[in-house]
Amino acid sequence: MPAPRPYDAIIIGAGAAGLYCAAIAGQRGRNILLIDHLPSPGAKILISGGGRCNFTNIGATADNFLSANPHFAKSALRRHTPADFIAMVDRHAIAWHEKTLGQLFCDGSAKQIVAMLLDECATGRVDMQFGQPATVEHRDGMFQVHHASAPRLVLATGGLSIPKLGATSFAYDIARRFGLKIVEPRPALVPLTLSGGEALFSNLAGVSAEVVARSGQGSFREAALFTHRGLSGPAILQISSYWRNGDPVAVDFLPDSASGWLRAAKRAEPRNTLRRLLARQLPARLADTLADQVDLETEFANLPDRALDAAEARLANWGFTPNGSEGFAKAEVTIGGISTAELSSQTMESKRLPGLYAIGEAVDVTGWLGGYNFQWAWSSGHAAAQVL
Repeated sequence: MPAPRPYDAIIIGAGAAGLYCAAIAGQRGRNILLIDHLPSPGAKILISGGGRCNFTNIGATADNFLSANPHFAKSALRRHTPADFIAMVDRHAIAWHEKTLGQLFCDGSAKQIVAMLLDECATGRVDMQFGQPATVEHRDGMFQVHHASAPRLVLATGGLSIPKLGATSFAYDIARRFGLKIVEPRPALVPLTLSGGEALFSNLAGVSAEVVARSGQGSFREAALFTHRGLSGPAILQISSYWRNGDPVAVDFLPDSASGWLRAAKRAEPRNTLRRLLARQLPARLADTLADQVDLETEFANLPDRALDAAEARLANWGFTPNGSEGFAKAEVTIGGISTAELSSQTMESKRLPGLYAIGEAVDVTGWLGGYNFQWAWSSGHAAAQVL
């Protein structure tokens, strides 16, 4: 057997965080080996943003992330900002646009981001090995992977979301082997499912509306989409990260309506009805379904104010209790992962085993929908690359 080839660092995982970390470390003069069990790099990058890659969010701060330690992400995000990554995108002449809420997308294709990262790796003379599962050993202060060795190993293999793209528990398994704690992984940014008890909304599949959705500590105003299985759309994906099994979800179907709007409607249009009023503001099928459930078919003039107040309160705080989610198969990211208590927020290095690093989605730092998780990949990858 040939002697292991020495490297300064071996990075396992050629997704966003791994590619970026490898490129930066390589360009700092480090001898880097990048490994992935998939035959080609950047699988999740390629499908992101509908194929156009929502590669960052210009407003990204630590407040847009969930973690057992909400302060952990601050250092990396402060030292490598969205503007820093945008500068690289601009240097490669990749056209982009802001879609909404600070979300930046390629005008062309996500393939441009992968090509850019590979080009940056080539500039850094990064060696690459794809298409072979990694086996890791550690002895005498060196990590050995295949026939290569290095004093530093970076876990950049992500979480459990979208297993059809090759997601595995590899990072967690290696971390556990070396004594690092794991925050229980669960699906995030994922559609929620409803039981038969919520069957009254099953006829609304395909209907969407702008709402405010709330669960736990999360509250988001974006579109909600009814599906054959339950609820989806940006507002629901966002609050899914805060939702726990058994918790309710509350939806405000008319977030622009001021308090007392039904009483005001009664004064302005006493002959009107709730059904007709809802039909002006919501998709027809949704308006009909809500009107059926509230069951106020009488003209406003014939209704007491307390009945209008009750209807208004229900429409502003409509409760659902999901029976689950669509799981890791449909989750955009994984919440949980390698505990931040085990890592340095400055370098992403393990406090327990010097030379071991974890970056990106493998770590218990999870962003909102809208480019935040890519920014964490860039920022955490950059933090580790500075010390490899």
